[in-house]
Amino acid sequence: MSTSKKLPEARHWVATSWGSPEAWEFTDVSLPPPTAGEVTIRVRAAGVNPADAKHVAAARSDSALPVPIGYEVSGEIIAIGPDTRIGSGTASEGDEVVAFRVRGGYATALTVPAEKVFAKPSTLSHPEAANLLLVGTTAAEMLAVTEATPGETILLHGASGAVGVSVLQQARLRGIRVIGTASEKRFDEVTRFGGIPVRYGTGLADRVREVAAGPISAALDAVGTDEAVDVSLALVSAPRRIVTIAAPGRAEAAGFLAIAGSLPASARFRDEVRGELIALAQNGDLVVPLAQTFPLEGARDAHRLLATGHPGGKLALIPEVSRSREVRS
Repeated sequence: MSTSKKLPEARHWVATSWGSPEAWEFTDVSLPPPTAGEVTIRVRAAGVNPADAKHVAAARSDSALPVPIGYEVSGEIIAIGPDTRIGSGTASEGDEVVAFRVRGGYATALTVPAEKVFAKPSTLSHPEAANLLLVGTTAAEMLAVTEATPGETILLHGASGAVGVSVLQQARLRGIRVIGTASEKRFDEVTRFGGIPVRYGTGLADRVREVAAGPISAALDAVGTDEAVDVSLALVSAPRRIVTIAAPGRAEAAGFLAIAGSLPASARFRDEVRGELIALAQNGDLVVPLAQTFPLEGARDAHRLLATGHPGGKLALIPEVSRSREVRS
């Protein structure tokens, strides 16, 4: 179905210079009507991820300013290009959807490639759904590249963080035993999702050995500390079964794996696994612990909390159509 209707005015966050979120600008944007292979989404929630700020913190050869911020959203289709299907199949205006690996999700609405759009799991709220896929696909890739299999025991650094919680859930579904590092105040979160918590800090390797009572087959690092890398290298016999998302320099030097969504192989894998993760969420097998929501205008506030390293769960930005267009810094 083609569309020629006038689309609503939109606002979005953009980086007009390289640097911290404090320099981002919240501006008006004209939405192009969707052409064949595109849809326009009214955003009900935008997921907040460290990558949103990291990828505009310094100049990049693959990006030009201004850079629209935000990689994943949940909302509903308000326009659809002619003869267009979304990633999960047929779709119509009004359908609730999620979109991942998009550009400019911190917005009231945006037009995106339809193949990046999937029917929203009905089991998740918009703020939860907007935070499903970036961490979910990262976690899935970590398990895949380390070839973790049922019955094995693996070590997960940062088990109570957003990626860690998704790893725990996906590993439990596969029958993989996970020993997860965390602070003692987060032990209940690790246990809730099927992990065996151990306290990070001096003596970590010995504590892991005691709990494991056998070999550690693989190690997944979601924190990037020297302790995490050193303990992984000490406990896992095959470096090819160690992966990090936070210490690429150590990985290159020591010969183990580093993955990132900007790498072609990672991007392909994460695109391919989106549908599987959405199905798990729809079945109630994959949940997204949510800590707090902010109005869309409060993107800077959300990133100030995220930068503490202890948000307590995922964060989401909520566009409020009825709010004043004046932005408070």
